[in-house]
Amino acid sequence: MSDDEYSYEYDDDDNFEYTDEEEEQDDAEVALENAYYNSKGLRETDLTEAAEAFEKVITQEMEEQSSNGGKKYGQWSFKSMKQLVKLHLRTGNADVMMRHYNRLLECIAEGDVNPNAIEKGINGMLERVSSLYQGAGARITTENMDPQRLALAVYDATLKVFHPTSGSCSNERLWFKTNLKYGQLLYEMNETVKLQKVLKDLKSVQQGSGDSSTGGSSTQSMEVYALQIQLYSRQKDNKRLRDCFHRAMAVRGGIPHPRTLALIQELGGKMHMAAKEYEAAGKTFFQAFKSYDEAGDPSRLRCLKYLVLASMLYASSINPFDSQEARPYRDDPEITAMTSLVQAFHNNEIHKFERILKQNKGRIMEDEFIRDYVEDLLRTIRTQVLRQVIRPYTRISLLAIAQELNNIPVDDVEMLLVSLILDGTLDGQIDQVAGVLVKKAERGNGKTSDQGRTTQTEEDVVKAKYMAMNQLAKALESISGSVTSARMKGESTPMRGMVH
Repeated sequence: MSDDEYSYEYDDDDNFEYTDEEEEQDDAEVALENAYYNSKGLRETDLTEAAEAFEKVITQEMEEQSSNGGKKYGQWSFKSMKQLVKLHLRTGNADVMMRHYNRLLECIAEGDVNPNAIEKGINGMLERVSSLYQGAGARITTENMDPQRLALAVYDATLKVFHPTSGSCSNERLWFKTNLKYGQLLYEMNETVKLQKVLKDLKSVQQGSGDSSTGGSSTQSMEVYALQIQLYSRQKDNKRLRDCFHRAMAVRGGIPHPRTLALIQELGGKMHMAAKEYEAAGKTFFQAFKSYDEAGDPSRLRCLKYLVLASMLYASSINPFDSQEARPYRDDPEITAMTSLVQAFHNNEIHKFERILKQNKGRIMEDEFIRDYVEDLLRTIRTQVLRQVIRPYTRISLLAIAQELNNIPVDDVEMLLVSLILDGTLDGQIDQVAGVLVKKAERGNGKTSDQGRTTQTEEDVVKAKYMAMNQLAKALESISGSVTSARMKGESTPMRGMVH
């Protein structure tokens, strides 16, 4: 049943007595109802005639209201005005449409209209103009219709009427909900200055209503935080983003929509990824995936991909698809590539890993966020495989390592080894002239994590870094001395050196 259909309510009171006056009132109501539905029937044949018919309904009810001493407008005027707004929206004349929309708002302020009908009708109008801008509604391409300007005008007029203190029909709840939608629309339009003003207005109302961390305002707080986090994420204002995310996660009480919670968690996960906090990112993406799943939102698959990405960057030994929540999606066509990728990662099958990336370039690389971390992902699995390759040896050529890592350049192998030496996980030296790694031993004096990886204390790592840098400095000093000596003797001998 649409919001324009009228539902009858019959009085079951057996003692109800009809009078001539009541019969006349009933007849008038029936006449208005019939006139309204007859007008609706004209919409598909003649828009001009339908508009004239709706105007007659409004005039007729105004006369009835005046004769009965009631308010200026009634429910049939409200319904007719809504239809007139829709008709002129279809014709693509924004100025005429806004004139009728302002009259609809006047009807709300001065008429006798059910509050539920008002909220439902206004929400429907706002969704129409928003979808028109977003391209989901009717394609109107006339010189009289600018979807962005129209959407802003409709929201501005609506907020003015429902403003909690200065509105002609003050309604704080409806004003707050409308402002949230307005803020989301401004975010999509990239109207940052206007969005910041909306956020300021929303927060001022929250502060006036009491503690925003408990009670009924908690749900509103989460909605505002979601809007703020989107803005800070776009601006790459990581300090404010982190602060806002932690405050949102600390909110207690209320029942925010799962989609709102999921949006906050997804952007929080991206924040952790940017800071290379991959373990925290994985946990946050998992919560976002569950929230999207609860809301039945297709975005759950996107978040599941991000969860897999974070788990691999963290080099976790736990397969995300082993969880009860993620298991049903492991064979989804959008996810199968990531399923194969994580399996290859855990098995250290680097050839298969890179082949999956190439074969599924569309499914994996089309996501800009994932694309930004592919190089980090390749570095992670190469480091993982490199440590496995060099483990049995005390001396191994860089070329042999490069071949095991799917024939990457020797220079890339050298960079990976230097990284391992500097972070204290590899005790060895690189002979750049001979092109070999001379390994002393794996660091094994640290603590062992739950995943079986060896970790060092902070003191061990710092000490190892200083030792490696000291060895490097000595090697450079030796090379410099050799060059100087060769020049003095006028000899042209090849230089040999070791990078420790």
